[in-house]
Amino acid sequence: MSSRFYETDRALSEYLLFHYGKPEEVLPHEFGPVDALNFPVRCVIECLRSQLLPENARALDLGCALGRSAFELARHCGEVIGIDASLRFIQVAEHLQANGRFHYAFRVEGDITQHAIAEVPVGIERQRVSFEQGDALALRSGLGSFDVVHMANLIDRLSHPEKCFGQLSALVKPGGQLILTSPCTWLDEFTPRKNWLGGIIQDGDPVPTLKRLQELLAPYFTLEATSDLPFLIREHARKFQWSVAMACLWLRNEK
Repeated sequence: MSSRFYETDRALSEYLLFHYGKPEEVLPHEFGPVDALNFPVRCVIECLRSQLLPENARALDLGCALGRSAFELARHCGEVIGIDASLRFIQVAEHLQANGRFHYAFRVEGDITQHAIAEVPVGIERQRVSFEQGDALALRSGLGSFDVVHMANLIDRLSHPEKCFGQLSALVKPGGQLILTSPCTWLDEFTPRKNWLGGIIQDGDPVPTLKRLQELLAPYFTLEATSDLPFLIREHARKFQWSVAMACLWLRNEK
């Protein structure tokens, strides 16, 4: 798998199901990890401190994929910008923003597929959300700053994640929130080993990802909370990826 995977029909189908699939579509069995469903929604529900948000808060969903977390953020924020490197994902997210639904098919077995409709829940004000293709390592000028920056399962898919972190102190307003999740799946095909943030041995000692994040973010952010968030990606009716993301909430220091 490489970054090109996210432009394929398979990736689009799997991630539409991951973001918008009904529980019985994602997990068509009476057994299984039901607590791992609806991950893009749970990232916001379980990590965001909505009571800390100002009126008409701005949010950035960096690595937004097909936009489900961005729409969930719109329940709490007056403006949400979703940015992803995949043009294919952004085009479908824009369709969902404009129309509220998108028809697709997901795999059952081999060439057998099942029709489904990805739908933005009624009650979410879709006009609050906009999407654009962009590079998380070189964000365009003029984005401004945000009360929430959400980065779900992004850092271990970047070629130079530390470079992305160098932008965060300017992106997150003082008192703002940084929500970051990652399964910490460091792979050479996405991130050259020299750029891994964790999962390495340094001077004979193991360096977990959280430790390195604390070192990078400490000058500007305070770690507020950590948790484990399971998630489930369906490949077909009998094959699934079950993972556990490390979830962190960081608060931007006032000074």
